[in-house]
Amino acid sequence: MTPLIVLVFALTYAGMAIGRVPGLRLDRAGIAMIAAVLLSATGAIAPPQVIEAVHFPTLLLLGSLMILSARLRVTGFYDALARRIAEYAARPHLLLALTILIGGLLSAFLVNDVVVFALTPLLCAGIVARGLDPRPYLLGLAAASNAGSAATLIGNPQNILIGQVGRLDFWGYFATALPPALLALLLTFIVIALIWRKSLTRPATGTAPASAPLDRAGIGISATGLLVLLILFATTLPREISCLLVAACLILSRRIASRQLFDEIDVPLLLLFAGLFIVNAAFAGTGLPKEALQYLTDAGFLPTRLSLLAPLALVASNTIGNVPAVVLLLEIWQTIPEGVMTGLALLSTLAGNFLLIGSLSNLIVAERAAASGITIGFVDHAKVGIPITLLSLGGAVLWLWALGLMPI
Repeated sequence: MTPLIVLVFALTYAGMAIGRVPGLRLDRAGIAMIAAVLLSATGAIAPPQVIEAVHFPTLLLLGSLMILSARLRVTGFYDALARRIAEYAARPHLLLALTILIGGLLSAFLVNDVVVFALTPLLCAGIVARGLDPRPYLLGLAAASNAGSAATLIGNPQNILIGQVGRLDFWGYFATALPPALLALLLTFIVIALIWRKSLTRPATGTAPASAPLDRAGIGISATGLLVLLILFATTLPREISCLLVAACLILSRRIASRQLFDEIDVPLLLLFAGLFIVNAAFAGTGLPKEALQYLTDAGFLPTRLSLLAPLALVASNTIGNVPAVVLLLEIWQTIPEGVMTGLALLSTLAGNFLLIGSLSNLIVAERAAASGITIGFVDHAKVGIPITLLSLGGAVLWLWALGLMPI
């Protein structure tokens, strides 16, 4: 069975790197699920091992956070926020700063993929209506969603997984990651303002679209739920239980149907996680990862130093993707020190800004913008993404070293 498992594993991660199967309308989630089904059907991994392989606390936490964000979305919160931002179109630099600040803040406490999915088309409509080029602002939103989400253990899928598997303290991680995340947001503004300076001097025309109805009471309820959740994170209650509790309370409504909230859950993302858990567990069962880990340890190449972890995060995030890379690393290396876990969460997230394919949130912004008739090309993103990433990674590495969490 080992040759079959290795072949399926290699093809799966090749699919993660390419993002699709040529000739088929199959995305990363579909690739992961087909691979998991194939391994299960051939007996390469036994049914009990399939259940054990899937890290359900991570999936429950991620799904619950999606419900919280969905509750905000149906109240008109994102719509009102995007239109409010567009009102500052007469001052493009302020508009860019607000886009980055709000995108980063929301992404820190709500899953960044969900945030950009909701905000991108609304920003497109509002900014285009004012006669401005929306690309620098959308690039700012994408980069800010990664930078802001790096600040917490609930900001993006890979951080959720790292926090759950590594049992990292929520507020302890926040205190560590906040300064480099803020630096990354500042660098995002500076780099985009310099590279897109011609677009940011163009005068605004037209008027912002009229605001949609706003459910202020619903927003208050959702905000209260988020506040309660953050308080619960300071207790001994498991994070996934805290999220489920808040999500269950938010589902109770006389005006919003529960199905409407469930429809907002990103099921393909959950399936991507589940499929990769199974594929990696089967690969780990071959014993090859242990041999590779021992070889790296003996050769001194285990990424326990920042000089190794940062390049690994950069390359892996921009080839197979930060989510698949983290899932794989956590399966292969099951005794990761806490300092390395913290560094992995921070660096793998910031590394996602390097290329357009570096993170799911980048791709979501590009796809949602394309649906609105706006093209964000690979080169457009790379021109700002590469300097933002290299500078923010450099700052994060120095910060982690200064705190004594990891050696250089």
